[in-house]
Amino acid sequence: MKLHRLLAAAMLSTVAASIPAHAAKDISILATGGTIAGSADTQTQAGYTSGQVGVETLLAAVPQLKDLADISGEQVANVGSQDMNDAIWLDLAERVNTLLATKKTEGVVITHGTDTIEETAYFLNLVIDSDKPVVLTAAMRPSTALSADGPLNIYNAVAVAADIRAAGRGVLVVVNDDIHGARAVTKTNTTDVQTFLSPERGLIGTTLYGKNTFYRGPYRAHTSGAEFSLKGVKELPRVDILYMHANFSADIIDAAVANGAKGLVIAGVGNGNMTTDSQAAVARATKAGVAVVRSSRVFSGATGRNVETDDDTLGTVASGELNPAKARVLLQLALLKTKDAGKIQAMFDKY
Repeated sequence: MKLHRLLAAAMLSTVAASIPAHAAKDISILATGGTIAGSADTQTQAGYTSGQVGVETLLAAVPQLKDLADISGEQVANVGSQDMNDAIWLDLAERVNTLLATKKTEGVVITHGTDTIEETAYFLNLVIDSDKPVVLTAAMRPSTALSADGPLNIYNAVAVAADIRAAGRGVLVVVNDDIHGARAVTKTNTTDVQTFLSPERGLIGTTLYGKNTFYRGPYRAHTSGAEFSLKGVKELPRVDILYMHANFSADIIDAAVANGAKGLVIAGVGNGNMTTDSQAAVARATKAGVAVVRSSRVFSGATGRNVETDDDTLGTVASGELNPAKARVLLQLALLKTKDAGKIQAMFDKY
């Protein structure tokens, strides 16, 4: 009997190993524009116009997708990601949640511009109420370029979205053979194809012509484990980012508040530091009920609470590892729930 059990276990193991990670999946591709859908007059010029190619053309350029999954395409927007905005985010999140709530859709791929993909990915990471794979991809070269990187990025993104091992890992960004987590990824170079890095926590995995290797999962709460809901939300609170520098004019902080900002993110120097005059302006802002988060303009590292700045006295929040752009995203969502600095700090510690 024991031998029979061992043989049965061995057979099951062999069968499991032979099942493709991305077999017979229904994957929806949502296009938003960006360089990946860009077009130029020649194959070798640097200048181009983003968001010129529709989703059907993008998919037609990668006929091999049919070998990975059953694909459907939809155009949600067609803009350069420098023009990505809250309204598109809300529409995109609603569409992704609607698709993933059906039994048919088993994963979603979103094509996006590189400029703000990390912000969109982190936003979706906090508001998608599903453990099914959601994968963003992009390109540094337009679709018309010599050696365009978009087609293979789309192919790899679909392969990841159709991989059962991608489920439960939060929103992912797949570019240039790398699999990044939404919270960690950031753009590091203006033109280099290998522009995206995850400097603090490293990659989630890698993908090579659709063959995926996963190293880890995200270490903070996300997607179905997040507390944020967009039900009934028509617009997000205004949150401004202010870039700190030597001899910063503190009246810019007062101006942002006067012009309707409900929250501010200070892209501080070093460990989220700011000028003495700026601290006084921030104190005025928090006293007026404006939420203020301290982040850093430095490429890597965490902005710690009560290190060189007395957050308890100022009523400010420390962003931890979140860069200013992502700190803004989380603060927008936090302000839908509370203005209390302590509760917002707890969210920054959780997400």
